[in-house]
Amino acid sequence: QVQVVESGGGLVQAGGSLRLSCAASLGTFSSYAMGWFRQAPGKEREFVAAISWGGRSTYYADSVKGRFAISRDNAKNTVYLQMNSLKPEDTAVYYCAAEHLGIGSTWSRTYNFWGQGTQVTVSS
Repeated sequence: QVQVVESGGGLVQAGGSLRLSCAASLGTFSSYAMGWFRQAPGKEREFVAAISWGGRSTYYADSVKGRFAISRDNAKNTVYLQMNSLKPEDTAVYYCAAEHLGIGSTWSRTYNFWGQGTQVTVSS
């Protein structure tokens, strides 16, 4: 059974940090590129970051570049999103997604499996 489960969300003050984790049961985890997306109230889901199956390539939205870092541990079937210098506009539900044989697309429709999301709230 495929499972993608996010954790690590919470409430943090502006300027603070959080690390999100995504544990995935996908069979061969290393054959999936992994991505993080977010959706704020009243807004469409947007791309945040992605990492290729081997971890050599990473991609970021301009809004988080230099503040967020995506990484993966294929031995633990887990992908991480380290979020630093958080801003109130980073407040959203963050979703982890898996893209089979992908390279880490910025387009949500290419992802095959999604988690339920974890809430991140940044107070000013």
